[in-house]
Amino acid sequence: MNLKNALVKIVLSILIIGTVLSCKDSKSEKTVESTLETKTTGVFPHKIPTEKPDIPLSAAMERMFSYPAPRVHDNELFSQFKYTRLKGFDYHNGDGTVSRRDPSRPILVDDKFYVYYTKRHTVVPPIGANRAKEATDEIPSTDWDLCDIWYATSEDGFTWEEQGVAVSRPPKPAPGWRSVATPDILVWKDKYYLYYQAFNEPSGLRGDWCPVSVSYADSPDGPWTHGGDSVIPFGKKGEWDQDATHDPHPIVYKGKIYLYYKAAYNKWPDIRDKYAVAHGLVIADDPLGPFEKHPLNPVLNSGHETTYFPFKEGVAALAIKDGNERETMQYAKDGVNFEIASSLSLTPTAAAPFVADAFTDTDYGRGFTWGLCHFINAGTSQKQYSIMARFDCDLSLDFDEPDIFKKTGVWHKPEVYFEQGLSRPGN
Repeated sequence: MNLKNALVKIVLSILIIGTVLSCKDSKSEKTVESTLETKTTGVFPHKIPTEKPDIPLSAAMERMFSYPAPRVHDNELFSQFKYTRLKGFDYHNGDGTVSRRDPSRPILVDDKFYVYYTKRHTVVPPIGANRAKEATDEIPSTDWDLCDIWYATSEDGFTWEEQGVAVSRPPKPAPGWRSVATPDILVWKDKYYLYYQAFNEPSGLRGDWCPVSVSYADSPDGPWTHGGDSVIPFGKKGEWDQDATHDPHPIVYKGKIYLYYKAAYNKWPDIRDKYAVAHGLVIADDPLGPFEKHPLNPVLNSGHETTYFPFKEGVAALAIKDGNERETMQYAKDGVNFEIASSLSLTPTAAAPFVADAFTDTDYGRGFTWGLCHFINAGTSQKQYSIMARFDCDLSLDFDEPDIFKKTGVWHKPEVYFEQGLSRPGN
């Protein structure tokens, strides 16, 4: 055997021994991993699984995997909200005679945003629902009494220019002669439809008993033509929505018009301090109706002003103020059977988001990043009025600012909390 062949044999032997040792090490590592996995069987792992593990879980941990993401920071339907004052609106030095509230969702037409809203401009501030019998043609009972629907435009969503009345109160006794309020917009086949509440009496006499009317136009600037009254039918006597259909909120979904609405029940006129609120759904092929109620109504058991938008293959809803599930974002793959998707804080009241695909019949809704809302306590008890504001958030699949909107720790000064303290003489 020459020296060359001997060297080759030595090198091959080293390689074979290294391979064997490597395999043993690999098998040893796998054995250790397997042993560790065996030891942790039945115990929730340190690293959060992407899917629910096949081990016994508490009810709380079972729910964890029913949310859009196990970690709230990764949940596309969780956000904090940031607020900005709007420019361009005058409130008459806060004397309570001018109020703007209940904004519609902004729509974008020819690079300009449009918003429609409830505006009250009266000689005196509201006297209160409990004094509704004292209301006159000039004295409003509530902040939404003696109102018309106005509109404004903006190029950036922060500074707005008021354009004037969109829908005014019709002559008495037509529905809405007392007040038209709480509008929202639908864009359908190149036409524009405004749905709104039409009051025939001062709010507070029996509650807010009023139907929903609709007007339409070929342009977002109008002119608006009356298209019908009571487009959302009241329930029969004894049914949850027998007295009112409030806050109409349309989207286009599955090729049809889904019109969500709110009703207070267990309340007027006999029981005035036990009220509850739920949301219903009516569906139509035409914006003027007829609308058919969904057989599972109510579809949401909590919330106040309605806020719904296409999200992924289904519909998401923001529930605020009322009910056991208040301050939550909810989601329904079918637009009907909603489940809680996240818990929220400092939610916008009467949230009206700019949803670019609200009326496109999208197959996969993208969500939104900003919208308008209102604050109903801008004034004092004697000078009551509301203001509109802008909110920003991250409820969009196309936007990601976790350091701004996905943090769970938002801290406020003690004064914010002390404002909610007990009011006692001497304090």
